[in-house]
Amino acid sequence: MVARRYFISGDVQGVGFRYFVLREVQKIGKIMGFVRNLPDGRVEAYAEGDEQVLVQLESRLRKGPSGSWVSDLQIIEEVAGNEYSDFRITF
Repeated sequence: MVARRYFISGDVQGVGFRYFVLREVQKIGKIMGFVRNLPDGRVEAYAEGDEQVLVQLESRLRKGPSGSWVSDLQIIEEVAGNEYSDFRITF
C-alpha cells in the first residue's frame, strides 16, 4: 500500500473539484483518504492505495473537472496509516 498527499493549485475552488475527485476515486476504486479545500485556495487530497490506482488518480488530478484550471500538482510521499476505510470530502 502506498500513500500520497496532493496539493492542487490553480483555479480549483468553487468549480466542483472536490466532488470531481470523489467521483474519480469511486470510478477507479480501492482508494482510501480524503479531499478538502485549503484556506490558501489550493485543494489537498490524501490517498492510500496500490501504486497503479494512485497513478490513475494523479493523471485525473492534473486535468481536473471542466471549468477548473490546474497550474501545479505537488505530490508528497507519505507512510500509509490505514486510518481510512473509504474516501470522503472533508471540510
